[in-house]
Amino acid sequence: MNQDVTRSRVDWPALVVAALLLIAAALVFYDARSQTIVSTYGLGPTAMPYLVSTVLAILGLSHVVVAFREGLPKPEAVDSNAILWLAGGLIGLIACIGLGGGFIIATAIVFSCTARSFGRQALAIDFGIGTVLGLSIFLLFSKLLQLTLPSGPLENLF
Repeated sequence: MNQDVTRSRVDWPALVVAALLLIAAALVFYDARSQTIVSTYGLGPTAMPYLVSTVLAILGLSHVVVAFREGLPKPEAVDSNAILWLAGGLIGLIACIGLGGGFIIATAIVFSCTARSFGRQALAIDFGIGTVLGLSIFLLFSKLLQLTLPSGPLENLF
């Protein structure tokens, strides 16, 4: 006797992700509609939340389609070393800014740890590259755009 086993063709993790994305889209949309700030020119401050809400809704609906078609691809094994480097970089970023190290050093820390998590072995060179990028970003935002970034010993030189 031939027993046909009926398999569910629904990818439940994809449906859960779809639901979470659609809920996030609804929350962002609701928040954008409740803003009372209006702009006298251009798009105004509510344009970006509406855009984010739309993109989240498109992603959520795409996950619904994927859940009923082929399903999400099976994830690869986790590289715990890379995760630790990424987490360490974020913790270093938060600690550096919280303890007064400033934006430039914090950017260098997170850049070098992220590069290391992707497998690059030149930590000192990456720290230097991160420092140059952080300095460039700081000067752009601080001097050109007149925005305030977290200051530390290097930022006080400029």
